[in-house]
Amino acid sequence: MSIALSIGNNLTTGGVFTSSAVNNTSVTNVTDFASVPGGGALKLLSTQTASASASISFTSDIDSTYDSYVFKFIEIHGSTDTQFSLNFSTDGGSNYNVVKTTSKFGAYHAEADNNAGIGYDGNDDIAQGTGFVSITTNGFQTTDNDHCMNGTMLLFNPSSTTFVKHFITTTSFNLYENAEGNAFNAGYANTTSAINAIQFKFDSGNIDSGIIKMYGVV
Repeated sequence: MSIALSIGNNLTTGGVFTSSAVNNTSVTNVTDFASVPGGGALKLLSTQTASASASISFTSDIDSTYDSYVFKFIEIHGSTDTQFSLNFSTDGGSNYNVVKTTSKFGAYHAEADNNAGIGYDGNDDIAQGTGFVSITTNGFQTTDNDHCMNGTMLLFNPSSTTFVKHFITTTSFNLYENAEGNAFNAGYANTTSAINAIQFKFDSGNIDSGIIKMYGVV
């Protein structure tokens, strides 16, 4: 039924909504929405919650079902003042050591308005390396009780056996001096093998708390 027809069926002749048109139905547990013209829909595939976790790994549902995937980082809090990182696997998570090339820039601004900046962050770039990719900055995310990191990662066509696998991350987090940090990272996993697992962790210490959600883009 179209939206217009549905509305029409729930209006009185005087243009007032009938009582049946209004209810208390919640969308809290909805995991996907129908696609809309000109766009796609996100299908929730997995949710993982950290609790003093050394890392969080997604080792299933990354396949040819979807052309791209979205990861949401929600209130990620670490046990050590360090950076949050990721790496890819082509063997289902047995090894996270895919060759990558990346580029990153970032910005920061202190609460006291006495320190701010923006620029290319070459310290964390990777040029055909297999190590973990930092998706915050070398200013370090802090562990104050009210500090955390939030952000998004897009991974494009990880099951392709023709092209390398591009990804983009955007993160917002707290730095020293009670500053806001914003990091923009992009790169590619330089492999034509399918990427089928991904791991997230801090460079040192545990993920004390936080949620990571993985969606397929319909």
